[in-house]
Order: sequence, then C-alpha cells, then structure tokens
Amino acid sequence: MTEVTEHIDEHAPLIEMTGAAIPSLVDSDRMMAEDVTWSLHRGEYWAIGGLHGTGKSDFISTAAGILPPIKGTYRLFGKEMPPGFVQELLPTRLRVGLVFDGGRLLGHLSVAENVALPLQYHTDMPLENLVARVRDLLTAVEMLAVAEQHPASINRNSQQRVGLARALGLKPEVLLLDKPLSGLDPEDARWWLAMLDDLSKGHSIVDGKPITIVATADDLRPWRGHARQFAVLRTKHFRVVTTPSTPEFTEESLMREMVGKDLD
Repeated sequence: MTEVTEHIDEHAPLIEMTGAAIPSLVDSDRMMAEDVTWSLHRGEYWAIGGLHGTGKSDFISTAAGILPPIKGTYRLFGKEMPPGFVQELLPTRLRVGLVFDGGRLLGHLSVAENVALPLQYHTDMPLENLVARVRDLLTAVEMLAVAEQHPASINRNSQQRVGLARALGLKPEVLLLDKPLSGLDPEDARWWLAMLDDLSKGHSIVDGKPITIVATADDLRPWRGHARQFAVLRTKHFRVVTTPSTPEFTEESLMREMVGKDLD
C-alpha cells in the first residue's frame, strides 16, 4: 500500500506555477488563463474569484495536478509533475485533497463507500479502523445519517459535504475546493466557512494539524474575514488582490477586479 507521508522543507512552496497556461477541462487546446505565476505556502488560505467561464474549475484542477498546464511549469511539493500517472509520484499527489464542485460522488456506491474509497486504495488500514474512520469523517461533516444512502437521494450541498469527507480521509496537507459556496443558502454557506476556518487552524478530524486551503468562488465577499489571501481570474489573467490588512481591500475593489469596471 502507498505511504502518504514525506518530509519537505517547511518554507518551500507547496504548489508553484511559473508562466503556466491553464487549459480548459473540456478542451485541452483552449487556454483559460495565461502566464500564471503563483505559489502556495504552508498555512495560507486563498479565495480565488472569477465570473462564470473565467476558468476557476480549470485553475483548481491544474493546482491539484490533474490538468497539466499547456506551457510553463507546475511543481507540487517541489517536484515537477509530468502529465499522466506516475506511480513514484503518487505519495506526493496524495498530500493534496480535492473537493469537486458538487462533490462528484460515484453514483453506484453508498455515501459511506464513497468516503471509504481512498482509504481502501491507499492504506492498509484494518477493516474495523476503516469503518471507524469513515464514521468519524461523516460525523465531522454532519452526514452520518445518510451513510447508507446513494448520492442521487441527497441534495447537492450534502453531496459536496460528503466530497469534503472523502477529501479529508487521508489527512491532506493541502485542501483545494472548487466553488464550495456555489448555490448555497446563507446557513449552509456559514457552515462551510466555519468548517474551513476550523480546518485551516487545525481540526480534530485531521489530528489538529492546520491545513493549507485554496477555494474558488463566484463572489469573494463572503470570504472576507475567513480567507487570508485573495486573487481573481479575469480576461485570461490571474491577479493577486490586496489583503485585508491594507485599506485598499474593500468590497468595491474586489468587485472591480471581478467585473473589470468601476462601480457606480
């Protein structure tokens, strides 16, 4: 079975893109963003905004290492990651958890089976321990009551929470989330923001170790007071915007970055 622990320099970037051209998930020849130079360091918490069609899902897939850039370089934990599956690099990839937009659960498996899948593939955990781990994960995301149901019988928000439980199973050091607040009512959005705050500080479900977080968003305003670093994708460019510690970081400046024009 695969070991998922590996020593790294604590100060080195966990994810690094240099001059990267981000392709489309549906058309690998189409470029969604160009000349992206960005690095993710341990302990950061990014919210990356953009309007519909600006390449947020494509960016997060490239950051996860599942969508190679058209050109430029992409490094994960200091290692340049080639396209395709390389067995020797699997332990490095498993240090990143990814929550897809909508969860992307396997419909023929129960909720519990979906969460158990990475544990079954990548650990030699005894069955009793695996069952206990799945129970703890589903309890953490408040989805234990639907453990035996199939994804089609639960709503989108519940599916995405299950996707979070699955992503946390191997206790990743980096957690990437594609539009986790999309389509949620205010109560559900508050749950996600509180949960991600806890994970960024250190949650018991990952042994209290802080997780480095990157989330994409249609609207950056709900992330104020939660995320600590911000960027936008617009007109095929990736731009870091001011941080909350500076006076220029306002809702108006964020919206100007998002829509590309001054507000009235």
